[in-house]
Formats: sequence, C-alpha cells, structure tokens
Amino acid sequence: MAAELTTHALIAKHRPTLDQALEAIRTRAYWSPHPEHPKAYGENGSLDMAAGKAAFDALLGTRLDFGQPGTDDWVGGETSPYGIELGVTYPHADLDELLPAMKAGQRAWRDAGAEMRAVVCLETLKRISDRTHEFAHAVMHTSGQAFMMAFQAGGPHAQDRGLEAVAYAYVEQVRTPDTAEWTKPQGKRDPLALTKQFTPVPRGVSLMIGCNTFPTWNGYPGLFASLATGNAVLVKPHPRAVLPLALTVQVAREVLAEAGFDPNLVALAAERPGEGIAKTLATRPEIRIIDYTGSTEFGDWLEANARQAQVYTEKAGVNTVLVDSAADYKGMLSNLAFSLSLYSGQMCTTPQNLLIPRDGIRTDEGPKTFDEVVADLARAVDGLLGDDARANALLGAIVNPDVKARLEAAAGLGEVALASREISNPEFPDAVVRTPVIVKLDGAKPDDEAAYMSECFGPVSFAVAVDSTADGVELLGRTIREKGAMTVGAYTSDGEVEGAIQEVCLEEAAQLSLNLTGGVYVNQTAAFSDFHGSGGNPAANAALCDGAFVANRFRVVEVRREAEGQA
Repeated sequence: MAAELTTHALIAKHRPTLDQALEAIRTRAYWSPHPEHPKAYGENGSLDMAAGKAAFDALLGTRLDFGQPGTDDWVGGETSPYGIELGVTYPHADLDELLPAMKAGQRAWRDAGAEMRAVVCLETLKRISDRTHEFAHAVMHTSGQAFMMAFQAGGPHAQDRGLEAVAYAYVEQVRTPDTAEWTKPQGKRDPLALTKQFTPVPRGVSLMIGCNTFPTWNGYPGLFASLATGNAVLVKPHPRAVLPLALTVQVAREVLAEAGFDPNLVALAAERPGEGIAKTLATRPEIRIIDYTGSTEFGDWLEANARQAQVYTEKAGVNTVLVDSAADYKGMLSNLAFSLSLYSGQMCTTPQNLLIPRDGIRTDEGPKTFDEVVADLARAVDGLLGDDARANALLGAIVNPDVKARLEAAAGLGEVALASREISNPEFPDAVVRTPVIVKLDGAKPDDEAAYMSECFGPVSFAVAVDSTADGVELLGRTIREKGAMTVGAYTSDGEVEGAIQEVCLEEAAQLSLNLTGGVYVNQTAAFSDFHGSGGNPAANAALCDGAFVANRFRVVEVRREAEGQA
C-alpha cells in the first residue's frame, strides 16, 4: 500500500479514538479504549489468553533482531523474579552508528505533521493492545507483578497512559495555527502585510530510561510524548526488564516502516551486564530529551549533568497517610491493607508513613488508641493475605535482592506490629514472596525520624505516633517539602482538619486522596483523569500527563514572508 493511502487509512481508523482522548482529558471523566478484562481479547486479530501465553513462551531463548543499524553484539541475561531464565538476547548498539541513523528519519517525521504522527502512535498502541496477553507475561516475568496486575497495569493502563501523552502532544502542537496572514495598519500609508508559517520542530533524539518495576506503565508516557512531537526515541530498558520494551520497539518499528517512515525513529539500547550505559547516553550531544523513572540519586545526577537535554524525572518520595478520624473505620482499614499489600509495596505510590495521633482517633466504632489502630490494621493485612493463593495474586514476587534486604532490615528499626512472613508459590517455587511488615515508630524521637524520613521501597510501612493531628499536618508538610511524595492520603471527618491537610498539599504540590474506603486506592491513578505526580515536589519534576510534560519536547519555528503584492 502506498504511503499516501496508508496516511488516509490511518487517519480514518484512529482519528475517532484521538478525538475521544481529547474529550477525556478535557472533561477528566472515565474513559478507556483498552479493555481491562482478559476475556475481552481474542477477537479482531487480538491474542486471547492461550495464544498470548504461547507467544510469550515462543520468545524464550530467542534473539530479537530488529534490523537496526550499528548492532555490534547480542546481549541478554534477564531472570524472572519467579525463577525463570528468559534467555532472550537483544541487539547491542554502536552508538556512533545508531544515533546518526536515528536522526536521519526526523525530517520526514517532522514534516508529516501532528495528526499523522498521532495516528501512527495510535496504530502502534493498537497493535500492542492486540498482544496484551503476550505483553502481560513479559511484564510479569521481568517486574515480578502477579499476572492480573501485569495484565492490567502493564497492558491497558500503560496503553492508556501512552494514548494520553499522544493526546496532550497533539493539543500543544495544534495550539498554534500552521499559517497566519498578518496585517498591521499604517494610517495613511499602505498596511504592512506578512504571511507567516509555524512549524513544530522536534528537539532531537529522546532517551527513555526504563525502570524495573513498571517498564511499560512508566515508559509509555515519555516514549509516545516524544514520538508524537516529532522526536526519534532511543529506549534504554532496565537490564532486568528489557523484554516488554524490546517488544514495544519492535512493534513501533514495524508500524513506522509500514506507514512510510524510517523505522530507526525508534530503537533499542540494550546493555551488557554491568555496562551502565545510561550515563554515557544521557550526556551525548545527540540526546536532547530524557525520560527517567527510578532512584532519586540517579535522577538528581541526570538533572545536574545532562545539561544539553530537557530532563523529565520521576524519582522517589516518602508517601504519607495522615489518620485523624474515621467515619468508616472498617472501610479505612480494608482500603489501607490493600494499598500496603498490592505488588508487595513495590510502587512509587504505595504509602510508607502512617501518621496517627498517639492519643488515638475518633471512629464510627468509638475512640481507638494508637496501639488499637495499628493492631487493627495489622489484622486487616493478615486477613487479606491469610489465604496463600489470594496473597500470591496480590503480592506478586519481590523484584530484586535489594528490596528483600530492606524488608528484613526494617524489623530492627522499631517495635514490629506486623511481622513479614514468607509465602510459597506452588506454580513458581523459586519466587521470593513476602507479606508486608508494619513497624511502630515515635515521631518525637530523632532516631526514629531517620527511618521514617527515608524512602524504604518495598513492603515496609511505619506507623508513626505524632503528638496531635496538628503535629501530623506539620510533619506531613515537612515530609513532602524535604523528601517529596507521589501520593498523600488522609482520613478525617473534621472539615477544619480536611481543609488544613488540603492546604498543605496545595502548598507543597502533592496529590491528595481523602477518606478512601471502597475500591479505589491511594496508589492507583487513572489515565485521562488523575495526574500521576505533580512535578512540584522533590519526588518528580513532571506529571503524567499534562501540557508541561509534552510542550517542551518541541519548539515552534516561524518563517515569515511579505504577502503577495507587498512592495
């Protein structure tokens, strides 16, 4: 099919979806074109559960050859947190050859225009969606997420975030018209008249540095925001989570080629064990945009040293829940127990510090002391995870030895209110599965402060006794200001307290969830409606997604000419 026909076909196929996405980000109402239920797949060319598992199994032990230039070696070595050796190998790139090849296709991609770039991105997402079951296994066996979470978070929710980024990118690019006729009156003299042309121009090659825990969910916003704004994208996956992003690169290259563009606009940068190419890539002059999710230490390094690039980081924070009072005590405990347990707390949005007045709280079941609240929460977690099959489905597997070490060390930081226990996984005997630990700390003790004011990524939570709700509000604000937070939760039936908490979160730019007791949890956000992070506190310098996340990935270049007939 000719490229021109492909253009018309892609626009006809995907423009309605783009328009729906534009409406969704305007209204912030619920919408998703990507089904959340596994049984929704298997028709219209998509893979069902069995076919997706078979496709994943067929990848094991193979070489993924994209035909990208500059391949000088083949690298691999991923081991699933569930104990499976993946055995997949990927191209290792000679950057001096690959990066110029990536830049070569940008002119045609730039000239294609915002709409065409958007629908090519949407076709890429549609093909990824059709393979959601396959991608789910790839995410599961690189991140340690349980299958259902890998399916939803690694599949439709990640695809939603990618589409959301495309929609925001489109809005920002079409905000300025393609052309304008400009006429300035000059009194008795002839008016000045110019014809002006405005072109969104990409910054250059964009580097997406992937993370181990959510390779697609955290990776797709930056990848598709850069691609939709005309930039080539080099994907540098985490060494332990290459496969999901390698499959993404494979699909994107196929779509680009079929649409008449250079497939080298998207490429993979896999690395040898211990090579650590992220720093090398991040400071190369060709790299003009960087998207990164991971540790604060490396995020800070990127912001300080990748001076030639526009850097977007999601780092680490100390997420806090303040408990003042509860109108639905059982609902609060149930909601918190699930939030602490989901994916073994290995989410950048999982609550870590639970601030509770040492004199206790008011509830619909009567007053509860600090010790009673913590003991009841421990029982709620125990009850949620008491059945091993249910526990495995919620917890997944510990993603790496560092998380396991932090979990084991946490028990020595204070009085243990809930001890972590080991759970066996019959399907994957080598998986490391642990329930959360809850440790009591005293907010007035400097030694305890060193623990709760540091991020402890994984299934570790601290129940921190504070002198009063007012002291808790003060500590909440200081925590956000000094350490950052991706999420804040609060429980109160007092309007004045609610106002004080809200004011702190507005002042410190932290996303707040109030009195959640049902099926929505503080560590979950919905694309097209919720902002993931704010970009306004130390946990992240960008939000997923808003106009600021996409607008600086391109610049508008103007060409002006005197209008016809102008002297």
